[in-house]
Amino acid sequence: MEALRESFLHLTFQMSTYKRATLDEDDLVDSTGDEIYPSSAMQVTLQHGPGPRCWAEKTHTERRLLVLVCALSVALFFSLITVGIFYKETHPGMCLTEPCITVASAVMGALDRSVDPCHDFYNFACGGWVRNNPLPEGKSRWGPFSNLWERNMAVMKHLLENTTMKGLSKAEKKAQRYYKACMNETKIEELGAQPLQELINQTGGWALTGSWDKNNFQEVLRTVSANYRCSPFFTVFVSTDSKSSNSNIIQVDQSGLGLPSRDYYLNKTANAKYLNAYLDFLVELGVLLGGSEETSRSLMQEIVDFETTLANITVPQEERRDEELIYHKIQAKDLATLAPAVDWMPYLTDVFAPVPLNDSEPVVVYAKDYLQKVSDLIASTNKSVLNNYMIMKVLRKMVSILDQKFQDAEQRFFEVMYGTKKSCTPRWKLCVSDTDSALGFALGAMFVKATFDEDSKAIAEDMVSEIKWAFEDSLKYVGWMDQETKKAAKEKADAIYNMVGYPKFIMDPKELDKVFNDFEVGSDLYFQNVMQYYNFSARVTADQLRKTPNRDQWSMTPPTVNAYYNPTKNEMVLPAGILQAPFYSRSWPKALNFGGIGVVMGHELTHAFDDQGREYDKDGNLRSWWKNSSVEAFKKQTQCMVEQYSNYSINKEPLNGKHTLGENIADNGGLKAAYKAYMNWIAKNGEEATLPALGMTNHQLFFVGFAQVWCSVRTPESSHEGVITDPHSPSRFRVIGTISNSHEFSEHFGCKADSPMNPKHKCELW
Repeated sequence: MEALRESFLHLTFQMSTYKRATLDEDDLVDSTGDEIYPSSAMQVTLQHGPGPRCWAEKTHTERRLLVLVCALSVALFFSLITVGIFYKETHPGMCLTEPCITVASAVMGALDRSVDPCHDFYNFACGGWVRNNPLPEGKSRWGPFSNLWERNMAVMKHLLENTTMKGLSKAEKKAQRYYKACMNETKIEELGAQPLQELINQTGGWALTGSWDKNNFQEVLRTVSANYRCSPFFTVFVSTDSKSSNSNIIQVDQSGLGLPSRDYYLNKTANAKYLNAYLDFLVELGVLLGGSEETSRSLMQEIVDFETTLANITVPQEERRDEELIYHKIQAKDLATLAPAVDWMPYLTDVFAPVPLNDSEPVVVYAKDYLQKVSDLIASTNKSVLNNYMIMKVLRKMVSILDQKFQDAEQRFFEVMYGTKKSCTPRWKLCVSDTDSALGFALGAMFVKATFDEDSKAIAEDMVSEIKWAFEDSLKYVGWMDQETKKAAKEKADAIYNMVGYPKFIMDPKELDKVFNDFEVGSDLYFQNVMQYYNFSARVTADQLRKTPNRDQWSMTPPTVNAYYNPTKNEMVLPAGILQAPFYSRSWPKALNFGGIGVVMGHELTHAFDDQGREYDKDGNLRSWWKNSSVEAFKKQTQCMVEQYSNYSINKEPLNGKHTLGENIADNGGLKAAYKAYMNWIAKNGEEATLPALGMTNHQLFFVGFAQVWCSVRTPESSHEGVITDPHSPSRFRVIGTISNSHEFSEHFGCKADSPMNPKHKCELW
């Protein structure tokens, strides 16, 4: 179209030149003083005489006038064509295809046009959606992510239940068997608490149902950690060595608590209802396992008190963001000096069996002070309390795989904890989700073959390249960073490895079967299948030790509606599950795709340069690769965002801008990169057709599409939990926090200076 427009412009220019040359030439030939409009000629025309005279009968002046009029008419004709083509490119009309009409209707339905977008863009973009989407029963939060996951689960349900499908691999059949066993409620109800009671007895029993006076702390700790994949006092795992990204290493860190965050234990007044509900839940579990109400309450109160002590020594997440400071590499034998309350070598040998270990095995510790304190706590605490705590951790982990009475107890706890209303959630949803957790890549292979368009993979990969170009181009204009560090940053962005859709191995039945070969799955006994999964995952973890990290080893399964960036592999992963509406559709305007999945891509890419990701170089190694001047400038720039987001509050509860800094950096960088990539697409392809009825430019649509991905409803309890635990800002502030830092947003929506969405002082980083 651009070439066609240029050819018309060129032709019009030629005509204009010809006209001017001709007129000039005629003027030179004829220098007589004849009148231009003789009265006789005008009279003939106006009085409709016998008809026009032939060319030979016309005077020289008349002939000159006619030639001039013809030339002007031709020029006007070509000028109108040129203007029309140019107008069509800049005002390309409307997209009236069925997908465009459908998505325009969805966008319009989510809007609240009574709200000024410059005053509150989130409510402008999402007010209609919030009005039309009351929180579903049994849910503490709901949004486009949740809705898409529900759709994906329905697809997976169909695949898991269709046992007549031909050509399935052994691994895919295992996924179907695992799901079938989970759905066998009759057998699960028949067994009741028996499977867990037997497990506890095998582990040495506990004081809830009988006298307990054993000195078996070390044995129980090893059993619950190695066999049941619990982490009572600390967590031990295998992952990439942050300072040597071509190898895997044992890592030790502080573990989680029974409630989502330490804050629930420490701020007892504000969180009294949650602590009481938690205690009641544990007491009910104890009774279901055969303990008396009195014994269970006494025992569980001791456990909550012990967890409160653990919460006091647990380091808050916002104080653990500088990974250079918390990384400590030692040898396994040094753990005995650091935390002598644990017999470390027998413990590590059991956890990582059958891989042989010796006391010189390298270990990375991420919670040095915590480990010292937890060791002191273990040494000073009654062994019965320690045992009760460890068994309770096993019990909590097993609740969802026991009979309905246990799940009802958990549901009552969730009603208080997250504000969910009791609902009859279909069993199949729990079973699909659990099958995805245990055999997600086998199930993912079925999901990809059934739903994923390979063209979407190619288009998404092209979009990633465009986003990457936009981010790298923006680096040129980052004023606070020195040139040498900019060059290294560009090299890191260039080196980011993109994983789109699914890991390759799942499409090869032999490779897929090989991965799950050691995972035995029966069709009837769900509890046993879960225990087999724990043993299987333990062997897989141990097998990775000392090996080079595998690019095909994903942290998310293909149906997952999410994405991530891994700093030690310098890779970003976009599963097939998120490459769908409302994030992406081949038939949508590019404005929506760039505002949806494009911002997601930009978000993940920017994580490579957030306050934690920036510490890793292009090869995924944790090291100082920035000049000190740029590090200091970075910290100064990011302080702006810390303060900006700390000034937001939800239900009168202020956000923690330091805790959410990494995600806020990614949100802001992602939006900027995606918009720049969209502008670059327009420069190459021209403006696209607009959506009908919205009355929006595509530039405005880009920002609306971005915002509507984050439309959500949430209970006050869930919002409270999010403020305390979630490294992401609440949805509302992911939108208004980001767009209020965007000059382009205010330009396209005509926001006056100092309007709420266009503050004079903006936080800018990338």
